[in-house]
Amino acid sequence: MKRRYVLDAGVLALYFAGRESAKEYIYATYEGKARAFMCEVNVAEFLYNYARVFGWNAALVKNDLLRNSPITIISIDEDLTIRAAKLKLKHYNILSLADCYLIALAKQNGATIVTTDHNIKEVNEAPTILLSAY
Repeated sequence: MKRRYVLDAGVLALYFAGRESAKEYIYATYEGKARAFMCEVNVAEFLYNYARVFGWNAALVKNDLLRNSPITIISIDEDLTIRAAKLKLKHYNILSLADCYLIALAKQNGATIVTTDHNIKEVNEAPTILLSAY
């Protein structure tokens, strides 16, 4: 069985910055050794953060690369929204709503989260691999 990962926005930022720690998960997906998922909310989070540094046109180029990659982008639906809302209610003072969608997607797909956000690991809602942002 292939490994299954849900990628957070910070992992994409590290990947596009050339960080080996993030490349491992993206390459495994390209090589067919793993399946990777992202929620549209986390894609939006990556895009606005990337655009703040490199501009909107550069962010759109990365968006095209992402959408033409083997990473599966999951749209928001009622089930995912309800799962995320329950997580936000439980961890309202710790997690952002985007974090809650990330965790909900991981639970829904039986996947391990790959993130740079220590709060996601600390709430211990799903298996999590924490990558250093530095």
